[in-house]
Amino acid sequence: MQSSGPKRPRNNHTAFSGRRLRAGLAIVAAAWVVAPVNCALGAEANAATATNSSANQQSTHQLSTNQVIAPADPVLSLMLEKGMITEDEAVKVQAAVDARRTNLAAAMAAEYMEPESKWKIGKNIKDIELFGDLRLRYEERQETAPEVVTVKGKKITDSQGKIIDNRERYALRLGLRGDTLDDFYYGFRLETSSNPRSTWVTMGSSSPDPYGKSGSTVEIGQVYLGWSQWSWLDLTAGKMPNPLYTSSLVWSPSINPEGLAEHLKYTVGQLDVFANFAQFLYQDENPNEATPNLGVNGLVGQSTENIFQVAWQGGFVYHVQTNLSVKAGATLYQYFNLVPSTLKAGGQSPYFGDNYVGEGQYAGLTSPFPYNGASGFGTGGILPGYMSANYPNNQVGLDHLEVLEIPFEVNYKIIGLNLRAYGDVAYNLDGRERAQAAADGYRAYLKNVGGNLKLAFPVQGDDVKAFQFGLALGNKDSLGMVNGSAAKKHAWEVRGYWQHVEQYSLDPNLLDLDYFAGAENLQGFFAAAAYGFSDNFIGTIRYGHANRINEKLGTGGTGTDIQQINPINSLDLFQADLTFKF
Repeated sequence: MQSSGPKRPRNNHTAFSGRRLRAGLAIVAAAWVVAPVNCALGAEANAATATNSSANQQSTHQLSTNQVIAPADPVLSLMLEKGMITEDEAVKVQAAVDARRTNLAAAMAAEYMEPESKWKIGKNIKDIELFGDLRLRYEERQETAPEVVTVKGKKITDSQGKIIDNRERYALRLGLRGDTLDDFYYGFRLETSSNPRSTWVTMGSSSPDPYGKSGSTVEIGQVYLGWSQWSWLDLTAGKMPNPLYTSSLVWSPSINPEGLAEHLKYTVGQLDVFANFAQFLYQDENPNEATPNLGVNGLVGQSTENIFQVAWQGGFVYHVQTNLSVKAGATLYQYFNLVPSTLKAGGQSPYFGDNYVGEGQYAGLTSPFPYNGASGFGTGGILPGYMSANYPNNQVGLDHLEVLEIPFEVNYKIIGLNLRAYGDVAYNLDGRERAQAAADGYRAYLKNVGGNLKLAFPVQGDDVKAFQFGLALGNKDSLGMVNGSAAKKHAWEVRGYWQHVEQYSLDPNLLDLDYFAGAENLQGFFAAAAYGFSDNFIGTIRYGHANRINEKLGTGGTGTDIQQINPINSLDLFQADLTFKF
């Protein structure tokens, strides 16, 4: 399960290096050296014995009667008791010995201690941690379109389109995080790729020259501040790791939402209760007010408000036994300030406020768009209320989307093994209205392009749910290696799950791109295995296969890997990763 949130730095206690250990021993030896005492006593003690014998006896008697405190050095103390030196002489010699000890210790420390760091860190920063990973991947991805039956004279021919990608890829995430004074914390991370749902860059994709850098952009993936004065409250603001308890069914693990988040927790015996609230800025619509004829939105002007996604979550962790725990939560997602496009006012690209349709470009064999499976990528929708960027039918709309999500997991530890049974269930409470708007939108599209109206489908009002069920098994403290959240030498993990996402169930803009193409109306399985070659290097292999659920509908969404197919009839994926985690 995905439960990241802003992470506080780990308190790692590193063992002393050999250089530091030698320095420590040298300091101890210098502090307790006795040789300087004998050297310092040489001349002064002998002279005192020859000239002050009677005076010493009197001084000794006076010291004993007045209970003078003996010097710290045992040799001086003994000579003072025997009357061999006076108290003033003892104090003088003790001072000389202390000075020689201090100088010797400082000299040995200067020789063996490491030089002072040239890095200057502000006094208000309590600690700082470098974190991130570097990943390499080989990937094979194939998507097929539905079979097409065409009639040529009296002969019927079948054909099925497909697209295959074989790619070598890399990704880098590099960040700093830590605590400051007064219970504040901070973090930021740089990432390759500008895609919010993927940090992967394909090798050889730069143009026009080979080995170029045009595709190797580095962006700010995280930048946030937080405050946590009490153990029960945590506040975060900025572009942050996902603060919600969720899974890859609903959220791509690569997304770092922007806005505010509040986390509360309370423990009662074996029960930990938590609540998460989030106010995410989904899209900035500025300028919120612009009068006509000033060049904003053509010459139309606009009156908009920023779109927000709000999440309300509650949950618990129950520790049944020391080796058995149960975790579950419930989250309600809502969207605010959605404004559809109109004939008069136009709209704001990419038209989150318009009605979601989710269908491809196909309009019938005798229409201008006779290829079943073509998404129409590169074109745009022009119907008010169903406007779309890059596709003829809207793939991103948030209309009638109020999702209830229930993630859960059971963790069990036995004989050096960790076992996790996990899942996630989601239901769109406004799904029937969303399905109605999609059916109306596709019918309007067919009519507008001169397509076959018989392709218009009845409202599929039951396609409003999504679920994921899986198992993960690994040796001690290894769960999370498949996702890169854990690393340990000789550790291993295997996991697999079944996933089912219906066409009107989830926000299509948050879906994971890696394993199910970021598309809805697909179901299938995913399996993976990971092994730790060291405490930092992880090898992982993955395989997934999915098929279309409802053949009356497309596979809505804007997956960026293969954008040209909708509907996706089947999908196959193989990945082999090598990860260096730090």
